[in-house]
Amino acid sequence: MPPDAPQVSRGWRDYALLLALACCWSSTYPLTKIGLGSFPPITFISARSLIAAAFLFAILRARGLRVPTELKAWKLFAQQQLINATIPFLLITWAQQYVPASNTVVLASTTPIFAFLITWGITRHEPATLLKLSGAILGLVGTAVIIGLDALSTLDANIFAEIVILVATISFACATIFGLRLTEYDPMVVAAGSLLFGGLILLPPAIIIDHPWTLRPTAEALTATFAMAIFSSAFGLMLFYMCLTRLGTLTTNAQGYLRIPIGVGLSVLLLGESVPGNLALGLVLVMAGVAAMTIPAASYRKWINRLRSR
Repeated sequence: MPPDAPQVSRGWRDYALLLALACCWSSTYPLTKIGLGSFPPITFISARSLIAAAFLFAILRARGLRVPTELKAWKLFAQQQLINATIPFLLITWAQQYVPASNTVVLASTTPIFAFLITWGITRHEPATLLKLSGAILGLVGTAVIIGLDALSTLDANIFAEIVILVATISFACATIFGLRLTEYDPMVVAAGSLLFGGLILLPPAIIIDHPWTLRPTAEALTATFAMAIFSSAFGLMLFYMCLTRLGTLTTNAQGYLRIPIGVGLSVLLLGESVPGNLALGLVLVMAGVAAMTIPAASYRKWINRLRSR
């Protein structure tokens, strides 16, 4: 069982970090769609992980931060990377060959509900309140409204790929919970070590299966790969561990709902995918869900009491 979530006071800077994390990770799916035009899934993930690791190690060297050498730390980095990146990214990247980026954004945003269920039913390391459950449900309803009921007609054609994405989100939820074991390390150190492990473990199969030296990637695919490495992987993973330390598991997972409007917007901008016209209602529901998942219960009770006293 993971350790209890840190009990800290939350300010606007903490929630700004949550929004920044959502922005970094929401770009993953449209950029992946572009990168897959030139790179097979294993090579694509290995390349983005190694580029991101090199970028972070350069920053660590400039900051004068030491990377831990003890086996315990690297075992934690490896375990966390497997369930937080390597396995789910492989699943999602494969599935994106068959599922539109906007649909992938929405399916991947179900992580908060799985994290809530795991927390409530198994780990119980944070209070899994009815308010948080209502926030998770509101977020899912908002998700359905944003994509529109017409999108459900595509589920039959790509049902296996969509199920694979949902399995990946369960892995993300577990990673968010067990990532609390790494809060004693600097977030940049954790991100760098995890990404290095993830890139190296996939390098041999990428060489054997994909023969990357035979690939002829386009400039667009190369740009997408480097953008993903720096923003989605390097900065995204660093922000993820910062949010875990400051906000805990359930609140950090709530950024999954913030990714929906950002990710769908990027899918439209970069890929020309269509968006249903009822986006405004969906956004209202999503933001209500995020508020319910993130507002501390004490603040919520104080606000209700003020309304009753009027």
